[in-house]
Amino acid sequence: MFKRIIVVTGTPGVGKTIVSSLLASRLNAFHIDLGKLVEQEKLWSDVDKTRGTLIVDISKLSRRVQEIIEHSEEDIILDGHYAVDVVPAKNVHVVFALRREPDELRQTMQTRGFKGKKLKENLAAEVLDVCLYNAVKACGVKKVCEINVTGKKAEKVVEEIVAVLEGKKLCAVGIVDWLGKLENEGRLEEFLEDF
Repeated sequence: MFKRIIVVTGTPGVGKTIVSSLLASRLNAFHIDLGKLVEQEKLWSDVDKTRGTLIVDISKLSRRVQEIIEHSEEDIILDGHYAVDVVPAKNVHVVFALRREPDELRQTMQTRGFKGKKLKENLAAEVLDVCLYNAVKACGVKKVCEINVTGKKAEKVVEEIVAVLEGKKLCAVGIVDWLGKLENEGRLEEFLEDF
């Protein structure tokens, strides 16, 4: 049986984990939440005290993910903003890069306790397309689908993803331009002031 590895990536706060979990249920696939795996199996090399985050050991994580994939019979939903760094591109079926409008994302992040440098860096990453860029760089533009999740419930996002997987919706990148939007509104500096 051919196993698909479907990657769901995006800036923290875009909804990767809930979408991945629902998608895995819908497809009868195995969901790997990379953040949870890193914490549970201590696959980090250090702690970034400034940001209050773990520094992931990508080599250890990659080896562990490969073990899980080898022992799984189902499709794999790989969820994390560094997911494209832990699986060889040739093994990836498709990458879904979730995108959220910066004001909505800021509200979500603040609700989750993001503040200071951590908040600013993650908002800047969304405005500058960092996760999308990394996905395209790692896997090629033909394997990456950008999904605008702004104002949408997770179930609706899953419907869009399934439509792409079934060939009913086009897989494309370049569907959002937060940089252009904020520049047109004269608000770019608000999100990129420290950069």
